[in-house]
Amino acid sequence: MDQFLFFLVAFLAVASAVYFVFARNPLYAILSLIVTMFSIAGMYILLNAQFLAIIQIIVYAGAIMVLFLYILMMLNLNKQDESKKNNTLKFIGVFTAGLLLTGILGVFRGVQQNHVVVENVDKGVGLTKNLGRLLFNEYVLPFELASILILAGIVGAVLIGKKDL
Repeated sequence: MDQFLFFLVAFLAVASAVYFVFARNPLYAILSLIVTMFSIAGMYILLNAQFLAIIQIIVYAGAIMVLFLYILMMLNLNKQDESKKNNTLKFIGVFTAGLLLTGILGVFRGVQQNHVVVENVDKGVGLTKNLGRLLFNEYVLPFELASILILAGIVGAVLIGKKDL
């Protein structure tokens, strides 16, 4: 079942990434990139890395893609403003991807199929609970120093941005 879910999520990620490259409308391209980011978060969940999956959704699919959409809306691209696009770069991209795929297949042919049986695997390695326990017990001082440094950066950016304080 896990292998089926992996192939389903991987197919969704690759299909939406290919659609991103070949999309004519920039809005649809950005929406397909959001689907790609969500499917990568699904792969992180399948790898038992829930923290990375949540960060992927919040930071990339949430903040960065909303910023892209905002910029796209601010540009207000019209059909008459957009010139006829040249497909040469797309063909170069497909050719380069084919070369990369050939290289990856060549590497897989050289790898021997050794199956290692792993015993005593800790199932709680990627859990957020363990990360929080480690972060707030062992690394509490660097965590608090980093938060003070980020706060100082935010205050500095506000002071630089606001001229008449």
